[in-house]
Amino acid sequence: MLALDKVTIRFGGLRAVDELSLTVEAGSVHGLIGPNGAGKTTAFNLISGLLMPQSGAIALDGVAITHLPPYARTRIGLARTFQNIRMFSEMSVCENVMTGMHARIPASFPEIVTRLGRFRASERRAMDEAQALLELVGLQNSARRRAEELPYGDQRRLEIARAMASQTKLLLLDEPAAGMNPAETQALAELLQTLKGHGVTMLLVEHDMHFVMGLCDCITVLNFGRKIAEGAPRAVRDDAQVIEAYLGSKVVRALSASHEPPP
Repeated sequence: MLALDKVTIRFGGLRAVDELSLTVEAGSVHGLIGPNGAGKTTAFNLISGLLMPQSGAIALDGVAITHLPPYARTRIGLARTFQNIRMFSEMSVCENVMTGMHARIPASFPEIVTRLGRFRASERRAMDEAQALLELVGLQNSARRRAEELPYGDQRRLEIARAMASQTKLLLLDEPAAGMNPAETQALAELLQTLKGHGVTMLLVEHDMHFVMGLCDCITVLNFGRKIAEGAPRAVRDDAQVIEAYLGSKVVRALSASHEPPP
């Protein structure tokens, strides 16, 4: 679904992402982890088009997107959420989801202003699709509430529904569990498993290792912009370089205790 081939970007003399190659398989949940400053968010910005690489190539579902602007990437199936929640706080929950469909609503400017022609029919379809997405993420009873009235965990769900509204093939999640309590984190993990069951491919950055290890099929580890490990969660957890650079032996022991089957 996603392929990066030796993608590099420099800021002055710093290689923020250094010849990064990775592949995200369709239908999988792929984790991107590493210490602060490892290049994770920069990699996300390169994939989503907020930054352009100085060398290397990026492809989405076989289509080269290396130099496409963000809106063009959205049109072919790439969507993203951010670490800091970004929504239209005074709009309703349903309207927020509908904004994610803007690239797919065919209408001219006069049709939009007058609310005639194709726009009226497209808006009705968009509203029905938004309601279906809200049901998928468990917010169907909050459709008419203002977005700012939602609890924090539900605002995260709303962001995911809005991203899904663009008919995404690949969903980028930037620290989706940040700021959540344990109950909210568990509910989010269950939601993402549900989305995976619907065939959604996800690439996520996250610092909650219990969340990552329990959810991801494959994990890539960055340090100083370079990939130092990649593989199944258990293999990454036990990798000596990963332990030294990021996890530490105490975290590894805790992860082992929580994810190993009982004797």
